[in-house]
Order: sequence, then C-alpha cells, then structure tokens
Amino acid sequence: MIYQTASDYLRAPHKQVLLFGMSGLGKTRLANTLREAGGWFHYSVDYRIGTRYMGEYIADNFKREAMKVPLLRELLLSDSVYIASNITFDNLAPLSTYLGKPGDPARGGLPFAEYQRRQDQHAQAEMAAMLDTTRFIARAQDIYGYPNFVCDTSGSICEVVEADQPSDAVMREISGHLLLVWIEGSESHAEELCRRFDRAPKPMYYRPAFLMQVWSEFLAREGKGPDEVDPDAFLRFGYARLLQSRQPRYAAMARWGVSVTAQEVAAVKSHSDFDDMIARALDRRPADLT
Repeated sequence: MIYQTASDYLRAPHKQVLLFGMSGLGKTRLANTLREAGGWFHYSVDYRIGTRYMGEYIADNFKREAMKVPLLRELLLSDSVYIASNITFDNLAPLSTYLGKPGDPARGGLPFAEYQRRQDQHAQAEMAAMLDTTRFIARAQDIYGYPNFVCDTSGSICEVVEADQPSDAVMREISGHLLLVWIEGSESHAEELCRRFDRAPKPMYYRPAFLMQVWSEFLAREGKGPDEVDPDAFLRFGYARLLQSRQPRYAAMARWGVSVTAQEVAAVKSHSDFDDMIARALDRRPADLT
C-alpha cells in the first residue's frame, strides 16, 4: 500500500485515495465533500466511461431513435440539430439508459445478444477508465495544482478485476498509486438498497458468466421466451443476487487496501472527518496484511 500507517497518510503531501463499494453507500457524496473543501481532484470513473469511452455509443443510440421520427430525421440529415448526452457526475442516466435491459421490446427491452454486446462494451470501458486513473493523478497535480486526488469508482469495479490474482493489471496499477478504500455496507444497508432498487430499477453490469446464470434462472422461473419477459422484472430479480455475489469480490479487493463501514462514511461531514476516518482504518488494519 502507498500508506502503511495512519501517520504515513496524515503526513503525506499528496493524498491519493480510491473509493469502492456498492452504489448508494456514499462514494460520490464523499468525493463531492472533498472536492468542495478544496485541494482535492475528483475523478469519476462512471463519468469517464460515459464521456471518453462510451459517449459515442450513447450519442449514436440517441440519433438512432431520433431517425425514427420524420421531423428529427430530416433535421439530422441536414445537420440542423445536434444530439449529445448531458452526462454529469450526479446524473449518469445516459450511461445506464444505453446499457439497457433485456426483454420485451414493447416494454423497453433489448434483444439479449445486443444486451450482451453493450455489457461487453461497458466492461472494456471500465477497465480503460480505471487504467486512466494514474494519468489523471499527474494531470491534477501538473495542470491544475491539486495536491490530493480521490477516485470515485463504479459499483461494478469488482466485476472487471480478479483481486485474488496478484498479477491482475488493473489492481496492480491502482494499488500502486492510490489507497483502496472499501465502503462496506451491513445487511440492513443491503435491504435498503434492494427496497430502493425495487422502487426504481436501473440497468446494471454483470460479469458474463454470472449474467448467463441469472438470466437462465429468470427465464426458467418465468416460463417465457427472451423477448417476452418484463425487463424491469429481470432487473429486480437479478439485483439482490448481484449484491450478494459482489460482497466476496469487494472483500478480495479490500485486502489490497482498507475498509470502512457505511456508518462511518455517513458521519463524515468535512475533509478533516474524512482524513480521520482513513487514519482509523489504517490503524486497525491487521499487521500481516500491511
């Protein structure tokens, strides 16, 4: 780890931290708190994915839909209108909308093969965005003069790395330049995330083998063909299973860094609170894992 002790971290002239864990546990809120305090560069992996690596896919999808409307088709063909996504750190809807959901096209579903293709695009984009982190650390310091750096990762980071493998290229790169911090939720947090998701299901990324397992289970339960199922019903069916499957993968990542609880994160109101939380996490890390 780049900081072995709390003292190492607190005295460091450049604090470089990567936050990971399930969406909804406070990663972006923490990053926003640090950015607003000054001195911290906020690198959003989801924003990087949606702009640098999938922005063209997203815009092309908008245009494809617009071409179905005669008036918009005419305007697009004459270069009279401009269509682009307005993705922001706090509004990633264009990215999740493009990722989509499989099932009945009349209910917004995608053919399963197209859904798989977009899942693969996201995986490749996420790995590339993670490997960009090191370059952005240098840019933040050299161009903008930010001494500190926080990487706000996607909830699906654990799906695109193999943290149990010491040779994993992404894990080696990010752990060599940032302190990895797992925001660990409790059972009650998981239940609340499931309730929240049930009210407003949104597209998620699944690693390929797990996607096929969950999709096969869902089709067998529903007794319907792939183009007949309710896409939102599939998202709800898969979400709790996805939460459960990600926990050991997050835990494997945490062995490369430290962990904090969602309760600790909720108590952070300032950059000094954040520094204190990280220092405590380093102090309680078992010596044999340092």
